Amino acid sequence: MKKLLLLLFLPICVFAQVGEDELVNPKDIIHDVVIDLRYSTTEHKFLNLPEGDMPLPKFYTANECLMVLKGVLQLKIAQDSLRNIREHNGKTYPNGIGIKIWDGYRPRAVQYLFWDIYPNGAFIANPASGSKHNRGGAVDLTLIDLATSEELVMPTAFDDFSNRASHTFSGSLLTQEQVANRKLIKDIMVNVAGMGWYSAEWWHYEVAGANSLPLLDFQMK
Repeated sequence: MKKLLLLLFLPICVFAQVGEDELVNPKDIIHDVVIDLRYSTTEHKFLNLPEGDMPLPKFYTANECLMVLKGVLQLKIAQDSLRNIREHNGKTYPNGIGIKIWDGYRPRAVQYLFWDIYPNGAFIANPASGSKHNRGGAVDLTLIDLATSEELVMPTAFDDFSNRASHTFSGSLLTQEQVANRKLIKDIMVNVAGMGWYSAEWWHYEVAGANSLPLLDFQMK
């Protein structure tokens, strides 16, 4: 019995010794979060460019996500809430809804590559000052059906740098389902988990004070 209690409390003790600004892997705290770092593959379609416009490199060396602990704990609150949703917008989710992470910590060197490709401050932070991703304080994500692992329908694909990706975009180009799912993700991440959001990108959320975190530049092995 004593051994069982020790095993149960060990993860809590370990993370209690980690500062809230230290980088951790979300999978170590949220067992059913899905990690799909698009920049670790050639399938990211960076800037949503048509195939053939440019080669699609692997910007990351591994599909391993990192984020500051305080952000991961906020993601856990969001995931715990989403997991309890069994019905949303007329659809049923027998195992609830979950989070899929597309990007977390991003090496600053990669930010320079992004800026070289698309130097637009509305969507790509200038690497001279750095991105909140370069500090481990931001996350790009979407929602999935935990029973099927299928992504919920959203207004755009990831990295669609157009007005349609905005939280405020409306009109006939969006379906009622897309609007409802966009609202759900924002309600959970902002009102439940307490994270900040970026109006131009429905997928982007961040911890408070992310800009004050140190800039980092290392690749995952």
